[in-house]
Amino acid sequence: MELQVPVLYPTQPRAVRLMNTIWADRTGVHDSLESLAHLEAWAEEAGLGRHPDLNEHDLGRARALRDALRRLAADLTADGRPAAVSEALSTEGALAVLNEFVSHCAPTLRHGAQGGYEREWLANGTGPQRELSLMALEGSEVLAQRAPHELKACGGPGCVLYFVRDHPRREWCSAGCGNRARVARHYRRNTSSSEGPATSRSAAH
Repeated sequence: MELQVPVLYPTQPRAVRLMNTIWADRTGVHDSLESLAHLEAWAEEAGLGRHPDLNEHDLGRARALRDALRRLAADLTADGRPAAVSEALSTEGALAVLNEFVSHCAPTLRHGAQGGYEREWLANGTGPQRELSLMALEGSEVLAQRAPHELKACGGPGCVLYFVRDHPRREWCSAGCGNRARVARHYRRNTSSSEGPATSRSAAH
């Protein structure tokens, strides 16, 4: 049976989708790049094509880019979620990884289909390594975006995903996370209000 990986928010930029190969559910935090089979399935789902000849080097490079993007995203968004990113990778280390990937990309000018000229980016290498370099370039653009369409860390309880806002007031990656956040906030508010008077009465006695 062909291995399946979750298709998480396919309208998000590919670099964000790579970040979100670390994801969580009620059973814990999961990694969609856990093995070569996972990488092959994810690459096809992300529109990178079918690559049956992927090797451990490709897997290591994909994980390295993913981890670097998540480290930089965590710093950019002041993400305090403990399961969201590995503390073993520093910001400077993540920048070095990302910039090494981006260094394989170069702009070129070509004739536009409707006249004039258009700029496009070319990347050295072939297959998945070329795609990863272009994804790193896209990630650098995502990280440099400003409001209202900047990168955000999801505020849903237990979530470890990132997303690019499509609305300036959006705080969650999905309606489900938004609902869970509101329920948790309501619970905390009610718990706090019910405990307050009880504590006062106890102190009075």
